[in-house]
Amino acid sequence: MLRELLDHDSMDTTRIYYRIGAERQREAVDKVTRHQFDRHGQHVWHQAQALLDAARTRQVIGQVAVPYGVCTEPSNVQAGGGACPFRFRCAGCDHFRTDVSYLPDLKAYLHDLLRDRERVLAATELDDWARTQALPSEEEIRRIRALIGQAEAHLGQLTDDERSGLEEAARLVRRGRQAVSLGMPQVRQPTPDLRLERTS
Repeated sequence: MLRELLDHDSMDTTRIYYRIGAERQREAVDKVTRHQFDRHGQHVWHQAQALLDAARTRQVIGQVAVPYGVCTEPSNVQAGGGACPFRFRCAGCDHFRTDVSYLPDLKAYLHDLLRDRERVLAATELDDWARTQALPSEEEIRRIRALIGQAEAHLGQLTDDERSGLEEAARLVRRGRQAVSLGMPQVRQPTPDLRLERTS
């Protein structure tokens, strides 16, 4: 499929391009992962670690992508990210990890939380219990703000060269995430059969 998409006559040519892309992607992932944070904004890795292929594979298998980071909760990983036992409260869960490549997503999420809070507070058609359930919590907003602040403060401590290299790696990782999500098949819910059954 890649050979056809790239319009190559020979698979050998495609393999050359794929190997370069995979190596670049791996280098970018390694660089970004060194700057990974838990939900408290603490570094998960305090120093660069050279992972063996087997260890890297175990790391990938033991986590699943969630909005704004990755999840290591076993049942959610096994379900491919669709079965969080805690209703996707990532900012309050020890199984959540994020890194600097998710900063734009975290900022967009904070913007959504603030917008939703204003919309719910302004709504006149909601009962109190419904408003309480729909209202984004102040604690979640505080946690996301703190996480963004911690990541930005960490970036501020890097040299210009380090920051530039990390930002380039983060762009590459984000591109890789988009390519993976675009390539994943979408499971559509079956539409109900609305035809009336004929009685014999």
